[in-house]
Amino acid sequence: MSDQNDKKPEQDVQLAGKIKDSARQIWLAGLGAYTKAEEDAGRFFERLVHEGEELENKTRGVVGKHVKSVETRVEDVRDRATGTWDKLESLFDERVSGALRRLGIHRREEIQALEDRIAVLESELKRLQGSATKKATPPKSRAKTSKG
Repeated sequence: MSDQNDKKPEQDVQLAGKIKDSARQIWLAGLGAYTKAEEDAGRFFERLVHEGEELENKTRGVVGKHVKSVETRVEDVRDRATGTWDKLESLFDERVSGALRRLGIHRREEIQALEDRIAVLESELKRLQGSATKKATPPKSRAKTSKG
């Protein structure tokens, strides 16, 4: 029995050494795993950023095309609406002008043309009146010779 008792403390020391070595290896493996994870996390993060930039560039192009398409459609609708408004305005002007003519109210252009004609006639009348006045009044030199 004494042999077994002597082996037991030696086995306990060996077992404790093995446990200590195993614990150290586990500790070192944990440190290595932590360091590796930290390195991989940095690279992984950089890769995610890079992929995000690529995705953003792709989507920006697609979104840009859609925005351009929508802008083109809006421009087309605006052009059609403007054309429609121009047609409505023209139609409205024609209807109002027709109604005013039926009421005997002349357009501005017609009134301006009449005013211009009146101005020409007035100037012609003044010219004619000036000629008639000169003919009706005898020259001064004739009047003096007939008295003398």
